[in-house]
Amino acid sequence: QVRLVESGGDSVQAGGSLRLSCSASGFLFKSYCMAWFRQAPGKEREGVAYIYPSALSSSYADSVKGRFTISRDNTKNTLYLQMSSLEPEDTSMYYCAAGRRGVYCTDQSQYENWGQGTQVTVSS
Repeated sequence: QVRLVESGGDSVQAGGSLRLSCSASGFLFKSYCMAWFRQAPGKEREGVAYIYPSALSSSYADSVKGRFTISRDNTKNTLYLQMSSLEPEDTSMYYCAAGRRGVYCTDQSQYENWGQGTQVTVSS
């Protein structure tokens, strides 16, 4: 069974940093696209960052470019999201997701497996 468990969410002040982790099990992690999504109350789910199985390529939402870095350790089946220069607008529940790549890891339709989420709150 696919299992994704996020951790690392916290309450921080604007300008601060956090590192989120996602522990994955139950599937061949190294063959899957991985992604971070976020969803705040009353807002649509947003794809934040995507990373290819080999980690040779990644993609980011415009809202987080230059501030967030996605990475993965295929030997540990773990996905990371390093967040810096956090803004109140980053406040959201952050979810880890796994998808069986078709062509692009940025294709959101492939993401059928989700973690339970970890809360990030950024105060001004």
